[in-house]
Parts: sequence; structure tokens; C-alpha cells
Amino acid sequence: MNLWLHRLAAIPQLCLEADCPLCQRSTAAVLCPSCQQQLQRSALPDPAQQWQSPLPIFAWGQYGGSLKRTIAALKYDRQTRLAAPLGQLLAQSWLKFSPVTQAQKLVVVPIPMHPDKQRQRGFNQAELIAQAFCQQTGLPLVQGLSRSRNTAPQFGLSAAERTENLTDAFELGASFRRHPGAKRVLLLDDIYTTGATALVAAQTLRRHQISVCGILAVAKAG
Repeated sequence: MNLWLHRLAAIPQLCLEADCPLCQRSTAAVLCPSCQQQLQRSALPDPAQQWQSPLPIFAWGQYGGSLKRTIAALKYDRQTRLAAPLGQLLAQSWLKFSPVTQAQKLVVVPIPMHPDKQRQRGFNQAELIAQAFCQQTGLPLVQGLSRSRNTAPQFGLSAAERTENLTDAFELGASFRRHPGAKRVLLLDDIYTTGATALVAAQTLRRHQISVCGILAVAKAG
């Protein structure tokens, strides 16, 4: 009888488990313990090392290895549940190492995708990561930017070509148009590579007298 009751008690736990999106092991969390451990190896010891002008950078990890596979699975395999642990890792790091004082006055603006690209993918990974980040930090999430031009992929372009490709790519989002005024913005993206996208996005906001404190990224390349 006790064995039977034990088996019954285990049923809810089994129902809550799913396959890890990276290794397909059964797990009660989004990632199995092994994949979580591998992901942690990508963490940067000093996330705010490049928190300096013209656009300060705060990145959780080095782009490569398990972190690269996790972001690729989120974006290209449509494993949207991976956005939550990535956003939480970035949030935990920000709460511990944040170089900004009076953080309660900041707002988080995810880098937007063009509507055509977002419809094709089905989601904006930066926005999903930002949702998890903001839920843990308590910072407001604002759709402060929109993508006004459908640009070519940045991959494979030189730094100059990336900047030219992004000319007039962003405009002020509906939220900031409806509620103008002094704001201090943290931009957020999944990967920081050359910084062309973040810099053009920041310039768009600054043209409207909106202060951009820096860019948050889950991963930094290079």
C-alpha cells in the first residue's frame, strides 16, 4: 500500500517535467542541471567591464559554447521558454554588479525587430528576454522604439556596412510618443557584436532628448 501511495505521489512531479530543449533530458526546470552548469561557464567575471562611453555595455556572458547554442535554440528552433532563464541570468548579474545608481528610475527598452521579420519568426527574442529581466529586477519594460525599415541581416557585414545598413532603421516607439518627457533608458538585446545596432538605436532616442544609459546584452561577442 505504501509503495502504491508513493507511486501516486510521484505522478504530479512526472507531469511537470519536460525535455530539456538543449539535450532532451527530462527536467523539471527549463534547462536540465547539466546544461545549466555548462551555461554558467559562459558568465563573465566582470559584466560591467565595458561600462564606459560612448555607449556603456553590460553583458552577462561571452558569446560562444553553451551560451551560443542556447541563444540559437531560442531564435532559430523557436524554443521561447529559453528566454526566461537567459533574462533571469542577466537580471541576477545586474542586481549584483549594476554600475548605475538610482536604478528604480530606469526603464528597459528592447531592441525591436521589423514587423515583417517578427511575424516570420513569431516573436522578438530581445523582448522575451527583457520581460524576464524586468520581472526579476522590477524595472519597467517600455516599447520605446520601433523598426521603421526592414534591414538586411547584419551577419557578414563590415562595421561600416552595418552602420550604413541601419541608417534610419529605428523611430520613436508609440509609448514614448504618447508620454514624452525625461527618461533614463537601458537598451536590451540578446547579443552585442560590433555595437552598430545598439549605437544607432541609442542615437535615435537621444535625438528626442531621451537619455540612454547603456546597453544590456545576454552575450557579448569578441
